[in-house]
Amino acid sequence: MISVVAVEPMENYQLKIRLSDDRQEIFDMKPYLDIGVFQELKDPTYFRRVKVEEHFGGVVWPNEQDLSPETIEYNLRQEVLPT
Repeated sequence: MISVVAVEPMENYQLKIRLSDDRQEIFDMKPYLDIGVFQELKDPTYFRRVKVEEHFGGVVWPNEQDLSPETIEYNLRQEVLPT
């Protein structure tokens, strides 16, 4: 099972993600910013408070916004597929 082992916030609402299989990818959070609890991430200071949630291997913010490792991996795969 894939998990996130490191996350680093970047400019333009992107996350630099390192997965347990040693892949390093960029995850774009912009599509999530107008959805429910994720709207709080529009605050750049708050966005930078992201961290790895070690129990389930995803990423989280202090007010319980989270992304599972499956969501992250799925969207990374979608980004590299030809259109």
